[in-house]
Amino acid sequence: MSDFTWTWILWTVLGLILVVAEVFSSGFVLLWFGIGALAAALAGLLGVDNLGLQFLIFAAVSVGLTAASRTIFKQYFALHPTRSSLRTGAEALPGKIGTVVSSSRGALHEGAVKVYGSTWTAYPAEGEEPLEAGDCVRVERMEGASLYVRRVDQEPDWRAKALPSKEEA
Repeated sequence: MSDFTWTWILWTVLGLILVVAEVFSSGFVLLWFGIGALAAALAGLLGVDNLGLQFLIFAAVSVGLTAASRTIFKQYFALHPTRSSLRTGAEALPGKIGTVVSSSRGALHEGAVKVYGSTWTAYPAEGEEPLEAGDCVRVERMEGASLYVRRVDQEPDWRAKALPSKEEA
């Protein structure tokens, strides 16, 4: 028996180590190299005794899967904001309704607005009067960590259509 007939066991061990190591890493690369090592192990098991050819299979499968996964991830999971995409965090604040919790003060009319439970530094939008505590405002835009807000006449009643009236209940 030649030395290369047992190389499939080494490739299998290497493949399993790489697949298990992927669980503990965040790069999502070791999995593909583990699968490449398992492909080389399969080739060795099926009778490919040439170590150079096994390594070529390992390299081709690993690089091919890595390149394919990067293309797929970039195409489907890349963060490209569009009008129809889901906006979260601070990106979702423009258009939301908040309440002024601290009246305007100083030359810039700096105040504080609470939106979704978080308090933000806020300024009145162009043409707006200084903010007064208790005012209902809509977020116009966000610059840095500051909001520019505009008063709204009344807070939208978002529950009105969802809750049945007492007569219907």
